[in-house]
Amino acid sequence: MESLPQARMGTQASGTWVLYVLTDAPLLEWPGHDFGRSAPMPTPEERADTLASLGYGVVAGAEWEWHETRQAPAAAHLWAGIPVRPTTPAVIGGSAA
Repeated sequence: MESLPQARMGTQASGTWVLYVLTDAPLLEWPGHDFGRSAPMPTPEERADTLASLGYGVVAGAEWEWHETRQAPAAAHLWAGIPVRPTTPAVIGGSAA
């Protein structure tokens, strides 16, 4: 799951779930959405709807891959990733390409 674009979902330092799309653009330009809650975890349908609102869809047959990182003494951090594809035409110079 190394190729871009790729959607990732995890929790921010505040504990709220966030979904963002890694692209070849600079970090601050990645499309993203904060779900504004720590529980419950966003459902697969909410994730798909959010990706659609950001102009992306899940690559056919792909599934979310879950990972856990642990940096002692902090608690474990859960995050997931999935390959995505753009669903809207690229916009260049303010007009659809």
